[in-house]
Amino acid sequence: MTDDIKVVATNRSARHDFFIDDVFEAGMVLQGTEVKSLREGRATIGDGYIHIENGEAWAENLHIPEYLNGTWTNHAPRRKRKLLLNGSELDELAIKTRERGFTIVPLRLYFLKGRAKLEIGLARGKHLYDKRQALKDKQDAREAQRAMSTRGRE
Repeated sequence: MTDDIKVVATNRSARHDFFIDDVFEAGMVLQGTEVKSLREGRATIGDGYIHIENGEAWAENLHIPEYLNGTWTNHAPRRKRKLLLNGSELDELAIKTRERGFTIVPLRLYFLKGRAKLEIGLARGKHLYDKRQALKDKQDAREAQRAMSTRGRE
């Protein structure tokens, strides 16, 4: 069974800057013009962050530009948006973010069966040496793959 997923935006720097410990899928409370703008594939989530406030998850600083054909009913591009998670997920995220070093970052914004979803990750920050090591591992894997592919051609 293939899911009908249309990716709108990804946060490529999140996996570079953080260790992602756990991933959750959250629905979003959106206005009509936000959905239309997302369907055009226009969004930026790189600067966004998620926080838990009064038992609810909120996404802030996600940039969904105004709908071009919108009128006075257009939305604010960087407004605070409520995330829809079940109670156990909210509790887990709230407990973990109280611990030192954990944060919640947006990873991917997409449509799943016509509904806007935000993939969020429970993350720990990487130090500079961790980033260097990850880059080195990636380069080593790329070189090994290249060597194996050239070996098959001989």
